[in-house]
Amino acid sequence: MTGSSVEIARTDLSEPDVIALLELHHAEMEQFSPPGTCHVLDLSGLKSPHIEVYAARNAGRLCAIGALKHHGDFAEIKSMRAHPDARGTGTGKAMLEHLIGRARALGFASIKLETGSTQVFEAALSLYKSYGFEPCGSFAGYTPGEFNKLFSLDLA
Repeated sequence: MTGSSVEIARTDLSEPDVIALLELHHAEMEQFSPPGTCHVLDLSGLKSPHIEVYAARNAGRLCAIGALKHHGDFAEIKSMRAHPDARGTGTGKAMLEHLIGRARALGFASIKLETGSTQVFEAALSLYKSYGFEPCGSFAGYTPGEFNKLFSLDLA
């Protein structure tokens, strides 16, 4: 699986492989986040009219998922996760580029995210920083802390 041959399309969250990857993501975020710091959405939380969920596939195989939550003047990245078999293939980059592009197309001024800060989150943090995301203050009820890190990218 390589990022260059990935097709990204909106999902209605009915596909068994998408559900399985979202469940894996949810379980890992709960497992690796200190109590009271996990803000991952479960399947029902992602089924909101204000959230678009995307699936990245290569030759029909699920490579990654990612969601874009609409707020007033900004979008928020949620549930971005590469499939374990697709790590290191560029699918995370492809998904991030898709979400940034979609936020721009929708006219949002910025795109933000909340993530953790332990070793489990290092690859994601490195990816976000490589695209110019910078630390930011509180938004959407999140507060930065020792574990929770908040980032924003200006889309103007």
